[in-house]
Amino acid sequence: MRTHKSAPTARLLTALATLLGLLILGATPAQAAPAPVTLRATGLHIGDGRLLESNGNDFVMRGVNHAHTWYPGEPQSLADIKALGANSVRVVLSNGHRWTESTPEDVAAVIANCKANRLICVLEVHDTTGYGEEAAAATLDSAADYWIGLKDVLAGQENYVIVNIGNEPWGNTDPAGWTAPTIAAVQKLRSAGLEHTIMVDAPNWGQDWQNVMRTNAQSVYAADPTGNLIFSVHMYSVYDTAAEITDYLNAFVAARLPILIGEFGGPADQWGDPDEDTMMAAAQNLDLGYLAWSWSGNTDPILDLSLGFDPSRLSGWGQRVFHGANGIAQTSKEATIFAGSGSDTQPPTAPGTPTAPAKTATSVTLTWPAATDDVGVTAYDVVRVTGSSETPAASSTTGTATITSLTANTSYTFAVYARDAAGNRSPRSTTVTVTTDDTPAGNCSVGYRVTGEWPGGFQGELTIRNTGTTPVNGWTLAFAFPDGQTVTNMWGGTPTQNGSAVSVASVSWTSTIPASGSVTVGFTGTKGTANGSPTTFTLNGTTCTTTA
Repeated sequence: MRTHKSAPTARLLTALATLLGLLILGATPAQAAPAPVTLRATGLHIGDGRLLESNGNDFVMRGVNHAHTWYPGEPQSLADIKALGANSVRVVLSNGHRWTESTPEDVAAVIANCKANRLICVLEVHDTTGYGEEAAAATLDSAADYWIGLKDVLAGQENYVIVNIGNEPWGNTDPAGWTAPTIAAVQKLRSAGLEHTIMVDAPNWGQDWQNVMRTNAQSVYAADPTGNLIFSVHMYSVYDTAAEITDYLNAFVAARLPILIGEFGGPADQWGDPDEDTMMAAAQNLDLGYLAWSWSGNTDPILDLSLGFDPSRLSGWGQRVFHGANGIAQTSKEATIFAGSGSDTQPPTAPGTPTAPAKTATSVTLTWPAATDDVGVTAYDVVRVTGSSETPAASSTTGTATITSLTANTSYTFAVYARDAAGNRSPRSTTVTVTTDDTPAGNCSVGYRVTGEWPGGFQGELTIRNTGTTPVNGWTLAFAFPDGQTVTNMWGGTPTQNGSAVSVASVSWTSTIPASGSVTVGFTGTKGTANGSPTTFTLNGTTCTTTA
């Protein structure tokens, strides 16, 4: 089945509009603060533009999306997502318009699974995706009817559940038509007595590149008599610069209108290269939530955070979201509702002194004795120490972590912190100083060839040969395109691209290269008039010879 994201035509229109400068970056919501309302919600609610728990504590979502309606046989995914540090999960459901209906019994089981794993649950109807442009899409009104039909299942879950009325409920065709149906759906749910915090997605396949939601956010918010409504923007290739991202989010914050990034992607595709680093940094700086797309099961696996629903096989995208700077492991704090009164203020003890049992020219593996906590340690943060300053280096849920992308024959100092479920952080461990190995002699060669070309695109092939005497178990190949080419799809490896620089991580069936053996990676890409070949390749940080 296809990846359940924006249709290619819609995404292409988005990219073209961006190139034509049609983004209305100056549009802002009304700057007046939202009018006071009488809160009816007994659980999660909005206060002064912030998502709050019933006790008044801020709740900042740090989680991912999970395609439950297409993969109902993967209920362990929520436990896996929680184990990696998430505090929330957005769950794909169906009202039966396009896919098999998620029944009341199924939804009740999802909610129970979220609660058992101490996750705040955002439930969404996916059938509305791209309405007005996608002929099969359902209306927001039908989605509202679905939620009303689940009223008995949702009752009493206001502390744990947010109702996301419909996913990306308008395409790129006449997006101004989004406003009235959104207001009507919100008011229909409130008239039926649903008191949960409601989430509304933007038009333009969620990306709001024409700023319809941004411009009309105040009127939509004012239409909710409880004031318990939060806006969700989906950030993909439209948001490829820091200015676009920070401008959009700051407009809502300045207007005291609640917002989060309800979906986002990082890997480059044929429509552009989203700036996920700024998305995550801006969300952290502004204390806004984010929910990455998606746990596993995309037809195009470039957006899979885990491969084959296996939490031990995170993709490069998954590593970035869970363990990278401003990632889930570093920034997530569990909802206090799961700690009863939310009175856990005792931090863990400091972890034991780390040691470095393994190192290479470009990586160091650290291990350390576990910290202790009165409730339980949930994560460890490894930091690089330089004088009196610290920078994040890695995160882990166990007593070991590998720090990569280091420089050969260089001294580094590291330390470790422990965190508990309430977000309390321990004192810092004793530091350890490690010097990476010298750069080893190259035992690899790489052949690159173009196997086919067409206007604007091409197909290529990489053959990686192990010229050494021992197997290579797990690898990352790095190179740079000379003429602005981009990888759009790849088989045999998982690509990450930043500008011209490309990094390819092995997948399960190519991870081992026997001595004197080779593996082949194929891909398709975009190009301009020139399509030159990369000239330098490194394998696990080692420069390889280049063959024809």
